[in-house]
Amino acid sequence: MVGARVRRQQVAYAEGRGLSRRRACALLSVARSTVGYVSRLVARDAPVVTPMRTLAAQYPRYGYRTIRIFLERQGHALGTDRMYRLWRQAGLQVPRKRPRRRVAARRPRPLPPTAMNHVWAYDFVFDTCADGRTLKCLTVIDEFTRECLAIDVAGGIRSGRVIEVLTQLVSLHGAPRYVRSDNGLPRKSRGHRQTRLLSADRNQQTVMCITKRFHPDGMTR
Repeated sequence: MVGARVRRQQVAYAEGRGLSRRRACALLSVARSTVGYVSRLVARDAPVVTPMRTLAAQYPRYGYRTIRIFLERQGHALGTDRMYRLWRQAGLQVPRKRPRRRVAARRPRPLPPTAMNHVWAYDFVFDTCADGRTLKCLTVIDEFTRECLAIDVAGGIRSGRVIEVLTQLVSLHGAPRYVRSDNGLPRKSRGHRQTRLLSADRNQQTVMCITKRFHPDGMTR
C-alpha cells in the first residue's frame, strides 16, 4: 500500500504526461477531493525541525529519545511517536561506533625491550623546505630509555650512510642486541659480522638474522 502523499504524486505525474485530472484519478483509483489536499503537518512541524537538527549536530551520540527531552526543555512538547516520525523524516541517526582493532592472539608479538641497548629502532622521516626541496631524516632511538640517539638530516640517505650512523652510535653506546626497522636490510651491510634485525612489518612481527658489523667480537647475538 502507498500513502495519500504518494498517490497525489502519482496523479501529478499522470497529469504531466497529458492526462486530465479526472482521467488520472480514475485510472489510479484516487478520489479527486484528496488531490488538492495540503498537509498541515509541514507548517506544524517546522518550528521543531530546526532546533532538532541543531541538537542532533551538537550531540551526535544522542538518539531521538534524548533529543526529545532537550526539546521539551526548550518548550517543544512532543510525543515519542511524533518525535520518531520527525527524526526519520529528517534522516537523522546515531552514527555507528567503529569496532576497535583487536590484535590476533596467534600473531607474533613485537619483542619488548628489557634494558638499555637491548632494542634500537630506526626509521625515516620526510619534510619539505620552503623552496620545495625534500629532506630525509634518519632517526634512531633506544626503545627502552626512549632516548633519541641520532637524527641525521640530508637530501638523500643511502644504505651506506645508515651503516655509518649506526656504526658511530655503536662506538659511543655499545652494540645493541636487536635493531628494529621496517625498511629492510641495507645492501652494503652484507658481508659483515652478525646481529639481529626485528622487522617491524605492519602485518606481522618477525625476527631474522642478518649480517651487520655491529659486534666486533664476531658472535651471533
